[in-house]
Parts: sequence; C-alpha cells; structure tokens
Amino acid sequence: MAGVVEGEGSWCISIKRHPTHPLGYYVQPEFFVYQHRKRRELLEMAQEIFEGGRIWPKPGNPDVLVFAINSRKTISRHLLPFMRQYMRFSSRRSDMDMFEDAMHLFDLGLHRRPAGLATIVEIAYAMNHDGKQRRRSMDEVLDRILRGHTLNTLR
Repeated sequence: MAGVVEGEGSWCISIKRHPTHPLGYYVQPEFFVYQHRKRRELLEMAQEIFEGGRIWPKPGNPDVLVFAINSRKTISRHLLPFMRQYMRFSSRRSDMDMFEDAMHLFDLGLHRRPAGLATIVEIAYAMNHDGKQRRRSMDEVLDRILRGHTLNTLR
C-alpha cells in the first residue's frame, strides 16, 4: 500500500472560500488515491487499511476511481500512523511532514483563529510544489483572513 500511496496518492489542505464563515475561508485536510476502475481492489484495500474513506468515479473520467479521506479523525488515527511507519523514506517526505504539522494545528483547534488559520494556509501553499495548482494567490487568502471578514448580506 505504501507503494500505491507513493505513486498514486496525494495529500493536501483544501482552502475553500465561504461567504458566511467568520474568517471568509475554511480549510480541509484531504487524502486521495487514484486508480483505474479495473484496480478497484487496491482502493478497497486502502479503505480497509485506513478504516474509512469513500470511493467514487473521478468527475470527467469515469474510468478512474478516487479513494478519499476527508475526516480529520480518520486521517489522525489511521493515515498519519501509516505514513510514519511505512513511508519514512518517501521522496515526498517534506510534503508529508508539512501535512502532519497542519494536522497538529487542527488538533489544537487553531484553524478557528485567524493566526492559526493563516499558518495552515501558509503550510498548504508550501506543499505540493509550492501551491502551483492553487486558483487564488496566498496573499489574497491571507488578506481576507487576517484583515477580518465581514459577511456580505447583499448576496
């Protein structure tokens, strides 16, 4: 399973804009593994090993299946210990370490405070090739979080 995760796995911190959230954004740790539908058994094995997660067809490509864990509890109890034990020598070790650092901040409840949320956002942008796939700039997100968020009642 460590080889599957190394080759086809992905962990990230999603940053989602939310107009009614007090800080304007919320963050969600996520773990994914992608496989062709013919290899569904690998994803079902991942579901057993990590004691959770869902499997569904990838939007826009039904031949590819996605296994995802979005539960912080499942990530903390099952995914992180697996990563520590079996992926110590991963080529993506720095991303894994940053992901684990962010999970620690979630466990402390710091994602509910502007400074803690900002730190998690900074970690998210440092992961996965310095956030090259992100739609918004880090400055745009941090500006909204740190300068306060006012609910837009006109929408």
